[in-house]
Amino acid sequence: MKDLIKLLRSPLKFEEAIEYFGEKLPVSPKEFYSLAEKYRASAFTVSGYSQVQVLNKFHGALLTAIEEGTTMEQFKKDMNKFLDEKGYTGITNFQADNIFRTNAQTAYSVGHYKQITDPTVVKLRPFWMYDAVDDRKTRLTHRAMDQKVYRADDPVWDVWYPPNGFKCRCGVVTLSERQVKQRNIKVEEGMPGAGVVEGTFVNILPDRNFRTNPAKISFKPDLKGYPETLKKAFERRELK
Repeated sequence: MKDLIKLLRSPLKFEEAIEYFGEKLPVSPKEFYSLAEKYRASAFTVSGYSQVQVLNKFHGALLTAIEEGTTMEQFKKDMNKFLDEKGYTGITNFQADNIFRTNAQTAYSVGHYKQITDPTVVKLRPFWMYDAVDDRKTRLTHRAMDQKVYRADDPVWDVWYPPNGFKCRCGVVTLSERQVKQRNIKVEEGMPGAGVVEGTFVNILPDRNFRTNPAKISFKPDLKGYPETLKKAFERRELK
C-alpha cells in the first residue's frame, strides 16, 4: 500500500515524462507526416520550421520546461529571442500555447501511464475512467468519452489514451473494484461507435494523428525496424 500511495502522490515532474520527451527525435514536418502514425511518438516537429538547428532548439526548450517547470510565457520568450537572432519570425501566443501544451501534456500523460500501469497500482486499481474537462471548449468526441470506464488492459486505451488532440486537456482516473461496485458504474468494452452528442452525430474517435497511445511506443536506440527518417534523425543527434 505504501508503494501505491507513493506512486499516486508523485509530483507532476517525474522521470518518465522527462525520459519520454528527451528521447524524441527532431524531424521536419514533411518527414514527420511521412511516418506511419505509430512511429510519430518517437519523433518531434514544429509546423513551419524545417531547419534541424531550429527544431533542436524547440525540442531543447520544451525539455527544459518539462524538467524545470518553465512557464509557457518563458518558453515563448526564449524561443522568440533565438528565432529573432536567426532571422525567423517569432511564434505567436497561439502557436506557443499549442506547441507548449500539446508536447508537455503528452510527456506528462506518458509519465502518468507508466505509473498507473505499475503492477502494484493495476492490482489495486484495475479500472480507468476517461476524464474530460467538459466545458464549452471540450470537443464533442472527447465529451462523448467523459466518465466512461474500462478495464486498464482494454484495447480501447491503445487508441483513446490522452491527449487525443492538440491542446487536449483530458486525463485518466484510476478506480478500485470497490469504487466501481459502490458507484454501480458500467464497465465498457472495446471501441465506442458513432453516436449523437448534444444533437450532433459524430464518429467517436480521437482527433486525427492522435489515435495511438504514445506511451506504448518506446524509442529503441538500436533502430531495428525503424523508418529511415528516424534513423537519420538519431544519427544527427549522436553527432552533435
